[in-house]
Amino acid sequence: MEIRTLRYFAAAAREENMTRAAAQLHVSQPTLSKQMKALERELGHKLFVRRSFSIELTEEGRLLRERADDLLRLADRIETDFLALGDITGGDLYLGLAESYQVGLLARQLKRLKQECPGLHYHITSGDTEQVTEKLDRGLLDFAAIVEEPDGERFSRYEALPLPAADRWGVVLRRDDPLAGKEAVTVDDLAGLPLFCSEQSWARDIPTWAGSRMGELQLEGTFRLPYNGSVFAREGLGYLLTFDRLVDTSPSSGLAFRPLTPALESRMYLIWRRRQALSPIAERFLARLRASLADDGTDAGQGNKRDGND
Repeated sequence: MEIRTLRYFAAAAREENMTRAAAQLHVSQPTLSKQMKALERELGHKLFVRRSFSIELTEEGRLLRERADDLLRLADRIETDFLALGDITGGDLYLGLAESYQVGLLARQLKRLKQECPGLHYHITSGDTEQVTEKLDRGLLDFAAIVEEPDGERFSRYEALPLPAADRWGVVLRRDDPLAGKEAVTVDDLAGLPLFCSEQSWARDIPTWAGSRMGELQLEGTFRLPYNGSVFAREGLGYLLTFDRLVDTSPSSGLAFRPLTPALESRMYLIWRRRQALSPIAERFLARLRASLADDGTDAGQGNKRDGND
């Protein structure tokens, strides 16, 4: 199976029409159709349902599209990485970022790096720990920023650099809600109320705070993005558990943020695969970030390296 054939398949799957896909690829329609039939014979499965004026992916075709997308992105990365080996003024940088105000620290370093390296192109993916580490493991990212302590066997294959501050947990709620009149919110305040939270945090962070009273808290719905949860909170459908400074809670927003008490905080870590050969621009970004943390007087400048014996 050739990369070129996968590119042909991806175009046909995207366009859902052989003629349009062939025009996009600058090949004839019979040539493309012949390539797709050869691919089906090679894999031993039918990939398309052919109709009069369109094509539709079969279940096997949808599986191949998912795998092909990853392979093509990885092939493109290999090509751009090698092209950039001799280029100290640019390159492509791929980051997967969790939701945190500390992303601003990374953005500032990217801005400064862009000034030094005008040929820098950065690609950002947002997601929770599971989403970004999956892409990191598949070689689609250089770094992932996660809001979870990278310890235990699960994270043993990564290097980690802790960022200096911590995110504070609290509740986003309507400004006219009675709880908005409190300085902080307790388990007693939230018991029995409809709550919104990410699945990851409901399973890991909130039990740390609620302890034995976790069973009194009611999960109404889950959101990966806090903005979407804040829309539901604004409509009075529930209370969003999230970090401070992720949602607009200015007076005009109609929302308020109240911290949890006892206080609950989460740290952010930049992680990358152990023994990964970083591209020159990725090495430069990491060196700049470490130097910045050291200049700020933190002890994070040297990173948190684990060799499996810690």
